[in-house]
Amino acid sequence: MSHKRSRPNKHEHFMNRARVVAERSTCLRRKVGAIIIDKEGVQISDGYSGAPRGMAHCLQTGKCLRTQLSIPSGQRYELCRSVHAEQNAIINAARTGARIVDGEMYISSEKVRDAYSNGEKNNEIYGPCIICRKEIINAGLKKVYMREEGVGEKEYSLEDLKELLIQEETDWREKLEEVADSKRS
Repeated sequence: MSHKRSRPNKHEHFMNRARVVAERSTCLRRKVGAIIIDKEGVQISDGYSGAPRGMAHCLQTGKCLRTQLSIPSGQRYELCRSVHAEQNAIINAARTGARIVDGEMYISSEKVRDAYSNGEKNNEIYGPCIICRKEIINAGLKKVYMREEGVGEKEYSLEDLKELLIQEETDWREKLEEVADSKRS
């Protein structure tokens, strides 16, 4: 008797796990979950976007400081109460003594419906924020896979993340030069 059934490949499996972890997110704008697998392909850590341990989170307070200040997506993360999913996955690994060097991270991100009052649309994948990129690099993870629900999926090598950091720094330098030039005019 032959039973035909399919099952997700490992990549799909880990992306699905990251999406389930994202359901625990307490951010009012996005549901983000991350998992880390070791070099043998075994999940060793996970994390979601949420307030530091023991603190009220945004779902409890019903407030988001970045929204109240009309801060666009992708800016002023230092004002966010949440610890990002990527950060929490790295922190949780450290808390348990798990080795993550040469591991991989899977991230699932989804906008919360009506979270952006300005009608902001997201039709591209931006990848981990600048802070998380630096932490992923220093943690020694070799690859990151990110799915933006409703948009698609993207893969980042360690070199890709470093190039994104350099590009962001270059973009900011150019903006500073433009401001300086306009002041001289």
